[in-house]
Amino acid sequence: MKNIQTIIIALTCSILLGACSAVRQCKPPELNLPESIISGATDTLTLADIEWWRLYGDSALCDIISRTLENNRNIQAAAAHIEQLRELYNIRKAEFLPTLNVNAGADYETNDYAGESSVRDPEFDLKASLSWELDLWGNLRWAKKKGEAEWLASVEDERAMRMTLIAEVASAYFRLVALDNELSIVRRTLETRREGVAKAKLRFEGGLTSELVYQQAQVEYATTAALIPDLEKRVRITENAICLLMGSYPGERIRRNDVDVTSLTQDSIPVGLPSQLLQRRPDVRAAEQQLMASMSGVGVAYADRFPRLTFNLQGGWENDALKGFFSSPFSYVAGQLAAPVFSFGRKKARYRAALAAYDESRLKYEQKVLEAFKETDDAVTAYRNVRETTALKISSRNAAHKYVELAELQYRSGSINYIEVLDAQRRYFDAQIGVSNAVRDENLALVQLYKALGGGWQSSANPHIKSY
Repeated sequence: MKNIQTIIIALTCSILLGACSAVRQCKPPELNLPESIISGATDTLTLADIEWWRLYGDSALCDIISRTLENNRNIQAAAAHIEQLRELYNIRKAEFLPTLNVNAGADYETNDYAGESSVRDPEFDLKASLSWELDLWGNLRWAKKKGEAEWLASVEDERAMRMTLIAEVASAYFRLVALDNELSIVRRTLETRREGVAKAKLRFEGGLTSELVYQQAQVEYATTAALIPDLEKRVRITENAICLLMGSYPGERIRRNDVDVTSLTQDSIPVGLPSQLLQRRPDVRAAEQQLMASMSGVGVAYADRFPRLTFNLQGGWENDALKGFFSSPFSYVAGQLAAPVFSFGRKKARYRAALAAYDESRLKYEQKVLEAFKETDDAVTAYRNVRETTALKISSRNAAHKYVELAELQYRSGSINYIEVLDAQRRYFDAQIGVSNAVRDENLALVQLYKALGGGWQSSANPHIKSY
């Protein structure tokens, strides 16, 4: 009994030492995280804590996002991939349990050798076999960890896709609203140009002005009218892009509302702490799970270099006739220790390859972390700049509007030429388009900042994710 205990203790120690030795050459990632995401920022809160339906608020946009998360084919394929890897993980877990097989058979063999009488050898059998592998060196445990990490990585990939889809839908929506606004500005301006052409024609025919003024008014009208077909084309293309994201065919009318930028953004946006960024961004967490999968792959390759111990138990009935069949028991017990003796370096090469694969995953993880901080810094910088640009564009538009009013008054009084009125109208037109584009860019900057901080993937639209 004492000898058995000694063997068990020695075997347990060897297993533990083997598990530690398996990944001792796996170098941990070197992150050296900065003290803050943005220099000087020490926010404990982050914009990413806000749910996407509360951040955007627009009912039309929220409806489009919900339809996208429900019907987008790529997100559905990602969900199917999760199920595939989860079932494969279940297979890895089941490897720890014995395998039970039942076999029923019957055969009738006739031997008629030269010089001997014919021999008939019937046989009937009903047997059950039980096979179980003892996980001596952690081969099964590392395989289970690898399957779990791959499954969790697929979950994070699906969440990253959700985050990306929400950002794509919101960006397309804000571009569509901006195109609507720009088209509205062009059509209002075209109506003003039409009235200007009519007035210039009357003045020219009445001898009050030269033909030059009339031709200038026609040029301005034609130039403005030429903008409409291109804008209508861009509106249709953007609508089709949103339809594709929603998983529907092109041609559907996309409902949208006017967007008030002041209700969506603020001057100061909390970005949170570096650790929050790594926890929030599913693409970073996916890279981390891939790193864990690669480490487990090293463990599998390491354990594969050592013996495997398998127990087999078989029992049932076996007889050469059905009569007395259940009075003919059969049993068989065996233990098999399979050890690699000489494999010409194949197993060692697999282990080195697994170590190289781990280093590749580690470097990709470090690169993903660097990219996350770079994208966040770019997004914060862009957001701050477009906020300032919007304020300047609004001031420019207001000044241009005053310029038009003064120019029209002075033209009617005869103080200036009509060309100066056209110049004022062009400046006001450009200023209106500039404000519209600035508002669009501000909304797009907010979308990218929200995505860079890891916001958007948390959603009640897909209960499938919540089950994990």
